[in-house]
Amino acid sequence: MPMSRSMAGSVFVAGALGMTLAALVYPAMLGVQTTSSSPDRVIANTRYGPLTEADRDFVVKVRSAGLWEYPLGEIALTKGSTPEMREAGKHLIVGHAGLDAMCRKIAPELGITLPNQATPQQQQFVATSAAASGKEFDNTAANIMRVTHGQIFPAIAKIRANTKNTLVRQLADLANDTVLDHITVLEKTGTVNFDQVLFQQTTPPKLPKDQVTPPPPAPGAPMVVLTPRPDLNISTASPSPGPAVG
Repeated sequence: MPMSRSMAGSVFVAGALGMTLAALVYPAMLGVQTTSSSPDRVIANTRYGPLTEADRDFVVKVRSAGLWEYPLGEIALTKGSTPEMREAGKHLIVGHAGLDAMCRKIAPELGITLPNQATPQQQQFVATSAAASGKEFDNTAANIMRVTHGQIFPAIAKIRANTKNTLVRQLADLANDTVLDHITVLEKTGTVNFDQVLFQQTTPPKLPKDQVTPPPPAPGAPMVVLTPRPDLNISTASPSPGPAVG
């Protein structure tokens, strides 16, 4: 049974959750707004084509997205109160494992350093969701993720349309398919408050840079790997991650 507007809206009104969701309009995932002053500036000429600051930021932010959505998918497997929410968790895990594999494959080819932690804001998204239980967890997690996924379509499209780098185009293709899959399964949970989500997507506040930037990896630290889960049998439209590197 669909939630009434008043029931769904209650997800957004209380305490820390309200403050967290108020911040969601900042690009939490894929470079809706880059931190660079010259995103079109070429920073490297690679054998796959020129690499711009926007290209580099895109790869970093795809990696950062997986570092919070993959763990939240794992939480959804155990805390989701409906089969639909648990299914969304499976898609988050599988989708971001695929994106992560591609990021880790292309980053050395492009000279890009990947983070090992999500941004502080993204870590707070996970903490806020994990603190809830039952239907409150479903509502909280699904609406947070629906906002962030809804924000990134223009960013992916812009990168795909403008980049001259073959590997970045391949990542954008996979990101587009993965995000569409995630939006679809999140909406199937029946918990998305579309009025509030669309408002959040189009009314961005400003947040401090240190809250929306993933910390650099510690020198010599092993790279965090988002492990594929062959035990999670799902069907998605996403292509197999495997750019022609080499």
